[in-house]
Amino acid sequence: MQKESDKSTFLQPGEQVIEQVSQSIGLVQTQYVRFFDGPDQLKLECGQTLGPIDVAYETYGQLNERRDNAILIVHALSGDAHVAGRHKIDDHKPGWWDIMVGPGKPFDTDRYFVVCSNCLGGCMGSTGPSSIDPRTNKPYGMTFPIITISDMVEVQRHLIDYLGIDRLLAVVGGSMGGMQVLDWAIRYPNRVAAAFPIATTARLSAQGIAFDAVARNAILSDKNFQGGTYYNTDSYPSAGLAVARMIGHITYLSEEAMHKKFGRHLQNTQDYQYILEKEFRVESYLDYQGSIFVDRFDANTYLYFSKAMDYFDLMKQYGCLEEAFRPAQCRFLVISFDSDWLFPSRQSREIVDALIIDNKDVTYLEVSCPYGHDSFLLDWQVQGRLVSGFLRQTHQKLQRAADSAKSAQPVSKKAHRESPAVGRISRKSGSIFEGQRVDHREIVHLIEPNSTVLDLGCGDGRLLALLQEEKNIHGMGLTLGAEDIIACAEHGVSVAQYDIGKYLGVFAEKSYDYVVLSKTLQVIRRPTVILRELLRIGRKIIVSLPNFAYWQGRLQLMLGGKAPVWKTLPYTWFNKPEESVNYMSISDFEDFVHKHLNARLIKKLSFHSQSGREIRLWSNLLADEAIFVIADKEYEKPPNR
Repeated sequence: MQKESDKSTFLQPGEQVIEQVSQSIGLVQTQYVRFFDGPDQLKLECGQTLGPIDVAYETYGQLNERRDNAILIVHALSGDAHVAGRHKIDDHKPGWWDIMVGPGKPFDTDRYFVVCSNCLGGCMGSTGPSSIDPRTNKPYGMTFPIITISDMVEVQRHLIDYLGIDRLLAVVGGSMGGMQVLDWAIRYPNRVAAAFPIATTARLSAQGIAFDAVARNAILSDKNFQGGTYYNTDSYPSAGLAVARMIGHITYLSEEAMHKKFGRHLQNTQDYQYILEKEFRVESYLDYQGSIFVDRFDANTYLYFSKAMDYFDLMKQYGCLEEAFRPAQCRFLVISFDSDWLFPSRQSREIVDALIIDNKDVTYLEVSCPYGHDSFLLDWQVQGRLVSGFLRQTHQKLQRAADSAKSAQPVSKKAHRESPAVGRISRKSGSIFEGQRVDHREIVHLIEPNSTVLDLGCGDGRLLALLQEEKNIHGMGLTLGAEDIIACAEHGVSVAQYDIGKYLGVFAEKSYDYVVLSKTLQVIRRPTVILRELLRIGRKIIVSLPNFAYWQGRLQLMLGGKAPVWKTLPYTWFNKPEESVNYMSISDFEDFVHKHLNARLIKKLSFHSQSGREIRLWSNLLADEAIFVIADKEYEKPPNR
């Protein structure tokens, strides 16, 4: 089953490749290295041994003096080591991820040292079924041993050792490459600072295995396959491989994209010809994709790679995903695509859920992109910005940690992140945020240093970023907007695109010291249910909210007879955010805590947002916003009471 394509996904014969990003790495050269060339061969997961093993790889950019800027990109089923640039000036197309790798691109080769190798079992320079078996001096064919994702990773690890890299800044890959990323993070936790599993899964579904089986059967049933010994003959299983490619190609496109590109248009006529030959444009397109694939790919490699994907199953290998990810020490950036029906987003969320349960540093975004599974190769706008910010922050955190360890001093607050400034907090200086977020300023004062914080509806992550800097908290946010998640990555904040009405069950009881709802309560449906969940998750809950009983609102309603509008409630009734459903007063929320939540009200702070002053008297009239700290009664009881 094909899991990725080249950049010409929607090109037909004669169409020109359109470069979406003009800046290119230029000309590059494939390099080769040999491992296991002696008595110590690689012991494969199937129990057999293999050697010698040649590895084709390409590098881009320069390894810095600290040797901490290396990124390993691992390819999908039909990929190779040629991830960016061109081998010759007149090459028709650049590398398979040229939109993402190069100067000024998300994997910025002016900043990072990028490595990509052809996987073990491949047919683009690395040892695979088409390579010469030294024992017979003939191509391996189907005598090549069965390989797994872990075997591929082990060979990559030898390459990284050979290049003198102790720890990778990131391992990145989509589809089959994403499987390798997960294996890297689990098997070599001390050697990976960040893992980017993109459009992937922890195990193939039955449907995925079924598509693989049909594709393999197409190859195996081709009369020219000859048991995999077709290399030195005049025949090649081109028909079977082409059909396998067509089957795979359908799985990584989407219905929307195919309909938009092809619809039901006929290729050469205006009306049906009532024949069995190809008539529809989409048929001609698939035929073309199959034919060009045969020219560059080996049928046996297709069999071995697809089987390796079928065998990949972290649940079976480790018992459950939580146990699988427990050794991992890196940050995770998990990306899925809403039109990917081959590896749907729910499979990525399974990975994210397990990482959250294991208390790992994880960021997750489902990108809206119409190109199906292939979106990870084609989207560079949303995915690229997220990757760029996350990488930059990871690199800076790595460097700060190294500097701190070297000097044996705490990390200086002056070692500021290279993201938009979030400012300093001061009770005297008014708000540090645009929009006069007095609640953020006061929330920072309420939270103890070195705490764990879950921020629901975290927006652009500035509150968590400030808490990380000022209070050294370990935090995570939940929000829905893609732009907010990109901003969180730029602020160095871990965030998941989770609907708090659906996914709070993944968080364990009392797993956070604080859960924060910063002006989020008014957009929550079923607030009683949600707040009870938060009392289960957090030791303390901090809620900030605008006060609907503020005097300006009362005056507007009394004198004008119209729905009130003021600074902390700036929306008219007809243009308020779609999700805004709850408006309550300070008194409303106090009654709610006591009568409906049966919780303890630990602290209440009421403010006038314009001046930043705390309002102690007549707060339900004179304050336009308030902060409440509440807790579960049972949990907060003194132990000897």
